[in-house]
Formats: sequence, C-alpha cells, structure tokens
Amino acid sequence: MICRIDEMKQKQVVDVGSGTVIGFLSDIEFDTDSGSLTSIVIFGRPKALGLFGKEDDIIIPFSSIEVIGEETILVKYNKNI
Repeated sequence: MICRIDEMKQKQVVDVGSGTVIGFLSDIEFDTDSGSLTSIVIFGRPKALGLFGKEDDIIIPFSSIEVIGEETILVKYNKNI
C-alpha cells in the first residue's frame, strides 16, 4: 500500500497494549542521509484551552509501529520512556 504523508496525518494512533487512542499523527521524522522514517510525532494536547501551554509532544520510534492501516496506526507505546 502506498500512502502519502498528507493522508497519514488523518490517521489515529492507537496503543496495541491498552487499546487507547494516543492521538492523531501530527508529524514525521526522517533521516535525511538514508531517507528512512525514524519516528512519528503526535503534538501535545493543549492544557486548559491552551491558556497553560500544552502537554509534551509524543515521539514514537519507527521500530514501535506495528501496523499502518487504512484509518489507524497501531503502535507499542510505553508512556514511561
């Protein structure tokens, strides 16, 4: 399956361990030397309607991605890393 970056931004990211929705894919990090995908980024959620900043961004390494499906990306996510 071929997928454009623009299409990936519409995908929900779900933790396979707990089944919880982490968020929507916001950005992708590439290694420009090798051209390979290194990680996906989910921007942090706003705190108190954005008045108190936002939570930290969630960066998930490519090795933690289990499946990139039609509507979701399934990942192994350990919040403590």
